[in-house]
Amino acid sequence: MLRKVGRLFIIKTRFEAFAVIFALALGAVERGQAYLGQYPGFGGKLLFLAATGAVFIGGAKILDSLRMEQRLKELEAAIEE
Repeated sequence: MLRKVGRLFIIKTRFEAFAVIFALALGAVERGQAYLGQYPGFGGKLLFLAATGAVFIGGAKILDSLRMEQRLKELEAAIEE
């Protein structure tokens, strides 16, 4: 039962990856807007940029790891043949 629940938190397809990245981006923009309200001026803009920029880094890492897992499965299948 625990494995079934655990499988819900594994990203298996590119569509799922993009859905997670989209959710991260929405949260980052919301956080960035709060920063702009809290810290008006240049500091708030820098914090907004940092919050949204982190999504690019995280999204790239998610897509890279997904691509690596797919490549690993292909190599394992080729070795078994």
